[in-house]
Amino acid sequence: MTLTDRTGTYPDPAFEADTLEPGEPSAQAVGAVVLSAGPSPTHAPEHPSSADPAPVHRPGIALDLAAFRKAGIPVLDVTVPVYNEEKDLEPCVRRLYAYLETQFPHSYRITIADNASTDSTLRVAERLARELETVRAVHLEEKGRGNALRRVWLASDSPVLAYMDVDLSTDLNALAPLVAPLVSGHSDLAIGTRLSRSSRVVRGPKREFVSRSYNFLLQSLMGARFSDAQCGFKAIRSDVAQQLLPHTIDKAWFFDTELLVLAERCGLRCAEIPVDWTDDPNSKVDVARTALEDLRGMYRLTTDMARGRIPLVQLQAALARGPLPAGLRAEEAGRKQSLFGQLVRFGAIGVASTLAYAALFILGRTFMDAQTSNFVALLITAIANTAANRRFTFGVLGRERLTRHHLEGLIVFGIGWALTAGALLWMNSIPNPGQWIELSVLTIANLAATALKFLLFRLWVFRRRA
Repeated sequence: MTLTDRTGTYPDPAFEADTLEPGEPSAQAVGAVVLSAGPSPTHAPEHPSSADPAPVHRPGIALDLAAFRKAGIPVLDVTVPVYNEEKDLEPCVRRLYAYLETQFPHSYRITIADNASTDSTLRVAERLARELETVRAVHLEEKGRGNALRRVWLASDSPVLAYMDVDLSTDLNALAPLVAPLVSGHSDLAIGTRLSRSSRVVRGPKREFVSRSYNFLLQSLMGARFSDAQCGFKAIRSDVAQQLLPHTIDKAWFFDTELLVLAERCGLRCAEIPVDWTDDPNSKVDVARTALEDLRGMYRLTTDMARGRIPLVQLQAALARGPLPAGLRAEEAGRKQSLFGQLVRFGAIGVASTLAYAALFILGRTFMDAQTSNFVALLITAIANTAANRRFTFGVLGRERLTRHHLEGLIVFGIGWALTAGALLWMNSIPNPGQWIELSVLTIANLAATALKFLLFRLWVFRRRA
């Protein structure tokens, strides 16, 4: 990886993340401070003194702006990721530079992140970095917006990190409100949203439909509470980013969603800023392909969290704010989920459980009687069903009350088994019913028990406890 600023072009040792595989903890993730080699920020000393170490900042605490100014560290590092944008890059950066110079209240740096462009984008970026004092250019050999943001952000010394798309579709007047709740410590992340009632958006019906559909799926299937995952206008505190970014994997467009979902699961606070947004008719984004990749990303992220690849409990403990005990953050998040979202996720898990039950029952009937096959199929799917609903439907993570939840889940299983066993007893009164009739009756009984199971899960097993 190379970095270009007014002093020249050279390999940048600050970007130790260049050799870091996604999901691998970095030095920053365990508290190390890495200073980038960019030029001095606006309103900051030209050469930071070694006697002025980088200020320490923690989630939920207002930034000490005077300390960052004294250390010569810009408050905001705004990244513009680019790939083959030789025509749009210069007017974008000059417009952003002019806004930050004249209207933005804090010191800043603009980082152009060129991710493997094949045209003259890098040359344009390097020229701008040499010409404009607070602009630097970073070149990465690997393509991908998510990859570029992760590596640049992990190496930045600024306490607030932001990015925006090169087309500047979002009105820049929203930048100061985006950064303000992070500077004050009120919020951990901030996103621009095009789906607020007060947002003003100009875009075609296709993009509008795809955007709203995708965010609906996120809210329904993954319990997301943010309104707009895809708007290219976001900011995050670096103390939070250092903890979360090493656990992200996506290198492309799903990176935004992955980071936001992970932040929510950790109980972090996300501010939403209504924006004025005008669609770029010359956008190079393939909407259909991006949508499919996002769906694959949703499946992969759900699987990763289910398998425990991401240490959510430890992250919650590290990032918890205020007097709320870290161990209760996941349960608290589950309490705020909507009934509709819980029903959708419970239904999806129920369908999968029913199909698994049917397959196990048919398999068991090849060497067991109907009652035994029914019991074994129900037991296996009940354990898996309780675990899936605990994590995804009701948002309970970690090992707290895990044994109790599974024991109560087995009681619910017993009720379901009693219903299906009763159906089998009734079937025994019918001469030669046939395997498929037998299976159909059992499946109907199993589905009928689902509604009761949801009520018991919601009002008893995973109910709110003082």
